Amino acid sequence: MQREQLADFLRRRREAIRPAEVGLADGPRRRISGLRREEVAMLAGMSVDYVVRLEQARSSQPSTQLLTALARALRLTDDERDHLFHLAGHQPAPSTGVSKQPRAGLLRMLDLLGDTPALVLSDLGEVLAQNHASVLLMGEHTDQTGNRRYLCFRWFTDPDTRATHPPADRNHRSRELVADLRVVAGRRSSDPEVTGLIKLLQARSPEFARLWVEHEVAVRRADRKTIMHARVGDLVMDCETLEQPDHAQKLLVLTPADEETRDRLDLLRVLGLQEFARS
Repeated sequence: MQREQLADFLRRRREAIRPAEVGLADGPRRRISGLRREEVAMLAGMSVDYVVRLEQARSSQPSTQLLTALARALRLTDDERDHLFHLAGHQPAPSTGVSKQPRAGLLRMLDLLGDTPALVLSDLGEVLAQNHASVLLMGEHTDQTGNRRYLCFRWFTDPDTRATHPPADRNHRSRELVADLRVVAGRRSSDPEVTGLIKLLQARSPEFARLWVEHEVAVRRADRKTIMHARVGDLVMDCETLEQPDHAQKLLVLTPADEETRDRLDLLRVLGLQEFARS
């Protein structure tokens, strides 16, 4: 662990980020141009004291989980994230050609969307990052592990995943997920992550196996879906997808399709703020 170099790198990356880049207010009383330590701590989900000790080169060795959280909070590029891991005495995760770290540009866009629900997804449907509005709308999904990281796996193996979709929409959703996975399988035909997921789903879900042999192919770009929310009722959302040129990651943005949904989203946001104030 290179404590002095790690401390210097973290300080400089913190000072280089403007608050607006991570969705924070850049008020007139701010005396520094970059982020405050408490803001980094809040974004990374760790204590301010630990951030201070890291920047003063007197901390214990941070875990890979803490480093990943810091990399996200500081909007590090893939190269910067690897450098962070090396300075902390860890080996970065080996590259498979598909990064699981949400890209800095997509994270900045996520922050700028504010109260509009949005998520960063991998091509296999793993939620790599999501803003607070999307958590209120769909729940927290960045904490999924193992095969449950993949939306397609949860959809075909866990009935609870379908509970937020109207029964009339579920067959369409199943076909949509399988057709999208077909595209990924064609592009990453020799990737064991993809082939392993497909074999597992074929073994676990008769519905998936039946749809897979139909060989439907379609990339999800724009769609309209109804989300059945337990607290505010049905929400009709227009879904737009911004995909990266290499197709490895995409930004999914959900906007209300009608006035009633817009009002219900506003109510959901108020309910969420009330809960935050009570906690």
